[in-house]
Order: sequence, then C-alpha cells, then structure tokens
Amino acid sequence: MNTTNNSIWEGLKARFETFKNWLIRYSKIVLPVILVACVALTIVIAVQANKRKVEQEETVVAPEQNTDEDGAALTVPEVPLEKDAVPGINELFDTYYKAMVEGDTDTMEKLVYYMDATEILRAAETSKYIDAYPPLEVYTKTGPKEGTYIAYVYAELKFHDYDKPIPGMRTYYVCTNEDGELYINEDGEESDNELHYMREIQLQGDVIDLNNKAAEAYNKMVVDDPQLADFLLELRQEIEKNVGEALARAEQSEEPEEGAEEETPEETGEEAPAEVVTKVKTTDVVNIRTSDSETADKLGKAAVGDEFELLEEKGNGWSKIKYDGSEAYIKSEYLEPSETMAASDVEQTGEDEEDTQEQADNSEDSTTVTGTVTVKENVRIRSGASETSDKIATAYMGEKLDVIMKQADGWTKIKYNGKTAYVKSDFVE
Repeated sequence: MNTTNNSIWEGLKARFETFKNWLIRYSKIVLPVILVACVALTIVIAVQANKRKVEQEETVVAPEQNTDEDGAALTVPEVPLEKDAVPGINELFDTYYKAMVEGDTDTMEKLVYYMDATEILRAAETSKYIDAYPPLEVYTKTGPKEGTYIAYVYAELKFHDYDKPIPGMRTYYVCTNEDGELYINEDGEESDNELHYMREIQLQGDVIDLNNKAAEAYNKMVVDDPQLADFLLELRQEIEKNVGEALARAEQSEEPEEGAEEETPEETGEEAPAEVVTKVKTTDVVNIRTSDSETADKLGKAAVGDEFELLEEKGNGWSKIKYDGSEAYIKSEYLEPSETMAASDVEQTGEDEEDTQEQADNSEDSTTVTGTVTVKENVRIRSGASETSDKIATAYMGEKLDVIMKQADGWTKIKYNGKTAYVKSDFVE
C-alpha cells in the first residue's frame, strides 16, 4: 500500500518538475499569452456589468404620475425652482403685498379668489400693524394644470413696535383666468390629485432647502430675541379679537332695533298658521354658508334633495338651518318644505333645543387659542374631526395655524376665520 502511494507521489513530482522546466524554458512566450487572456477576461466582465447597469436604468420608473379628475395623467416633474421666471408673477405679488400693507382690500379681492368677509376684515386689521416690506423673492414651479404655478414668496415684514423685519416664507397657488391674467387661488376647492401634486412638489429637495432658509432665519431671530414668539402670538390674538368684534358689530347692525315689536296675527287680521315648516330640502346644488351673506365662509355644498332642519326663515331671503350640529345658512329660493309640525309643538320643543345649541356654539367660538402649529404638508381644513367632514379651505406647507388643542383621535382642533375647525395632526407640528 505504502509502496503504491510513494510511486504515485514520485510520478506527480516528476511531471511537475518537467512542467516547471518547460515553463522556464518558454516563459517569454507563455507569460504574455496568460496576461492577454486575463485582460480579455476583465474586459468581458466589465462590459457585462455595464450592460446590466444600462438595463436597470432603462427600467427605472418614470416620474411619479397620478390622474386628474378626467383620468388624464398628472405628472409630478423633477424640475428646479426658478426665480423671477414667470412673466407677470412678480408684479402680481408686488401689487398684492403693497395692498396688504396699505389695507387696500378692494385690490386684494381683485387678485385673490376668493376672500370671504372674515378674510377681508382680517386683511384690513393686519395692515394696521405692518410698516413696510422690502423687495420680495419669488420662486416658482409648474403647477398641476396648464397655466398654474406653485409660488414661494420670501418676505421680511416690518411690524409696528418691533425694530427688525421678520422673515417668512409663504406658499401660494397661482392660476390663470380666461383673459390670461394671473390670480391667487384660495378657494380651497383643489382636487385630491392637485393636493397630491402639490405635496410631492413640497417634498422636492430644492423646495425643502428654500423653506429651511426662511425657518433658519426666523429661528435665529427667536434665539437672539426670546420675546419675538410672544410678540407674534399676542399680535395674532389681538388681530383675531378685533376681527371678531368687527363681525359682531356687523351682525348686530342687521338685527332689528331693541323695542321694536312685531305685529301679531290679531293686529294684522290674519289667522295664526296651524302648522309651521320644520324641515326643508334643497331643490338645486347650493352653497352652505356661515351667515346670511354671499360673502360669508362656505361650510360645504348641498346636493339636490338634501334635507335639513329649518331653524328660521329670515326676511332677507336666507334660511337658518342646522348643519353638522351647528347653525348655517342657505338661500331660501333653493329650499322647499319637506316636513311640518303643529305650531304649539314647535313652541314646546324647538325653542329649548335652539337655546341649548346657541349656548354650545358660543362656548365653542370663545375657546382660547393655546398657541400655533406649522403645516408640514398641504392639508385640508375641515369643519369636523373626520375625513368626511366638509372642506373649509386648504392650508399650505409652512403656514401657521392657531391651535386650540391636539386631540387623541389624530386630529388637531384649530381656530380658523374665527370658527373652530380641524386638521389631521400628522400634517402639522
């Protein structure tokens, strides 16, 4: 056995010695051939790797797309921010900010669609506290529809009673009307696809950098002067207080003078109605508003056939209804009776319920603001803490909202246009 193994080993050793002698003898020929083979193999591996890389790049998903309401593709492009790039947009904001400083609400109403009565009062009140603003920095990206833009305006406003201009960045949705004129769209009626588009734009790197620029400048001022945040909070509270008082005065001016007595059925010679209308339904699509005015805030829209409890039919062409647990108004011409009740029964039940609801509404509207939150992403402002509640407006990234409280159900209760409203807590900080 050992003899056999030794013989095999000796044989292999002899062959190795023979190969080594041959390799030494012909090394000038063999080694270059081996080198060329290795280089060729390396080239083949590199080409295959590059080919796989190209194939992977060709299969990368195209820019994110969504669909608009008509089913057409809605592309979110990766294009850089442009400064002073859209003809007319700088003039639009120069005019708007000048009107804001001067309290020229007529001009602001022409540039913004749409401003309700509360916003007009707030603009007029805010102008009393602003001294001036320096030249604006206006950046834009293409909007979700043709002729629309997402605009970012960096401004440093100089307020009374504060010696330094305060930096801030605000996002605007700019559209083009039928005459080719630019306007600021704040109607809060953007579709979910438009909001998705704007949200994706806000998450692009250059937009984040731009917003960080304003945030860093503001935060530095707060660090250098800790009283700045208190100054701004007190300023907002004072403005809201003055706006609320102005609205109250406007409502009181519409009420009948004290001491005026209504004529009774006996005085007029008419018989008292045996029944009164307690519920009404809509005969057409119509806006539901916060008060009996076409400039009042929109709470939502009623479809044909929607039914509401009628609280009062006013003599000015409006009807007060119960909507989402509170009072609202609809033009009477778009309503028809759907349920009646004996007058005596209405007196027994209706008055107590209305008084209770009025007390609840007054308590809610007087809720104290506890601070502010900043919008992280575009978000709907709704009338209730539910995604099915009516849309009141849209809050854009960077906007500050007066907060009442953060709820455990994932919603944040805010004060918006003097009323209680709600936003999803995930979108504010």
